[in-house]
Parts: sequence; C-alpha cells; structure tokens
Amino acid sequence: MESGIIFDIQNLSLHDGPGLRTTVFFKGCPLRCLWCANPESQNIQPEVMYYRDKCVHCNACVKVCPTGAVLINKGCIGCGKCVEECFYNARKLVGKSMTSDEVMEEIRKDQLLYKESGGGVTFSGGEVLGQPVFLLEIIKQCKQERIHTLLDTTAYCNLKTFKEVMEYIDLVYVDLKCVFNSKHKEMTGVFNSIILDNIRYMDRVGKPYEIRMPIIPDYNDSAPMLEETVQFINKLEANPHVWLLPFHAFGKTKYEPLGMKWPMGDKKNMNREELEPIAHFFIEHGVNARIQ
Repeated sequence: MESGIIFDIQNLSLHDGPGLRTTVFFKGCPLRCLWCANPESQNIQPEVMYYRDKCVHCNACVKVCPTGAVLINKGCIGCGKCVEECFYNARKLVGKSMTSDEVMEEIRKDQLLYKESGGGVTFSGGEVLGQPVFLLEIIKQCKQERIHTLLDTTAYCNLKTFKEVMEYIDLVYVDLKCVFNSKHKEMTGVFNSIILDNIRYMDRVGKPYEIRMPIIPDYNDSAPMLEETVQFINKLEANPHVWLLPFHAFGKTKYEPLGMKWPMGDKKNMNREELEPIAHFFIEHGVNARIQ
C-alpha cells in the first residue's frame, strides 16, 4: 500500500468541479509561483507554521524540540511535537502522511452525495502529479468504485506519468500561466515546454479539460502575451473553456508563519471589471473565455 503527504481534505466542496466534491490536497509543488496563495503546499514535507502574534514565549516548544530549533526555518524537521505542546495555538503542523486506504476512507464518506449531485473527488495541490505512484493507487480505486475524478494540475510532469494518470481521470482543470517560456520561468521558477506539451497531448487524445489562466498584472497581461495565448489556444481542437482568474493577495498572510517573504509586494487585488477587456479580447478571437 502506498502512502503520501496530504495537507488538507475538504468535504462538501462546491467550487472544485461539478456537483458536491471531496477535494484532496497533495503537498509539494515543483513550481514557485510568485503569487502562490498556498505557500504551505510547496514543500513536500510536513512543516510547522508559527504565528508570532499568538506566542507568549513560554519556551514549552523549545523544550520538546528534538533538534533544539528556535526558528521554524532553522533546524525544524516538521515532527509536530512543538504543535502538540503549544497551549496558545501559536504553531500549526501542515501536512501529514496518509495511506491510500486512509484517503479512500475519507473519499467514501460522501459517496452517496456524489451520485445525487453529479459530484466526485478532486485531486489538487500543491501539484498532485508530484506524488504519482500514490495518486495512481487512489485514482485506480476511484475508477473501480465509479467515483468521478477531477485533476486540478499545473501539468508539470514527464509525459509518461501524465499519460498513465490520464487513463483514470474523468476531467482536468489545467493551469496556463504564461505561454512565453522565459517569462514563465520568471513567474514560476520553471520553463513551460513540458506543460504546453502535456496540454497538447490531452487535447489530442480527447481528454475533457478546462484551462485556468491567472491574470497577473505586469507579468502575463501585455498585448503580445495575450495574442500569443490566443494563438496557442486556437490551435487546440477541443476549443476548451478558459477561465480567467483575477490576481489576489489572499495568501499573503501565510508567508510569515512559514518563515517566507511575500514576493508580490503591495500589488493590489484585481476585480472582475479589470478582466473584462481581456475576456472580450479572447472572445473576439474565438476563445471560449469566462471570468471566474
């Protein structure tokens, strides 16, 4: 039986696909998107978040730490002993090891609701394809039990793994952050050729999918960028739905508790009205675009 690292499981989710769903969040992501709303999902290992404003400096955490770590980013191994000891909830453990059977047990809890609502299970992250063997064991079981499966992914993995996973997935939500290779590297820390190839493969074999495009001001909203994006999408045979996602800084408060710095400075949240010209441009050029 395979095991992996999960950082959250949400039941009765209404916004992660059709119907009522259980969303399973896999920990770990090879991308480092500058605007990441879930930085606690990036590191594949369990880790401790430290909320400085709740700490009373009682030192109970230091006394039980096996490595004597005072700071979460210096010596912390994510064992969680300090979390158990902290009476003031100044520390939170993110991520835990689960077996595929344990994940399936959570998924089955709402199986009747899936059937009544046309729902199922959504696998998200982090990047779920970063734990492919663990994922495959779960989705094969879902397939046997006729549970609808949705993959929410960056599509950043080798094509062999992507093909194998696609055999057991009913619907894909795939991110398209930037079509310019060098700009994608600047925005996410990785080049995009693997991602674009996997999208083309998915399109070629007829796998149902939708594209999610976060709009990040000054990064992927220039006229040349949008024109190139339209050209890429229009070459896809499926004419997929393209959801435009406005930039937001809702994840900013998670960075300090992880010992990280928010990369986007004081960039303001976008609103729907700011995305309307982009949506209109896409639609005028034949792209089935909507604002989420």
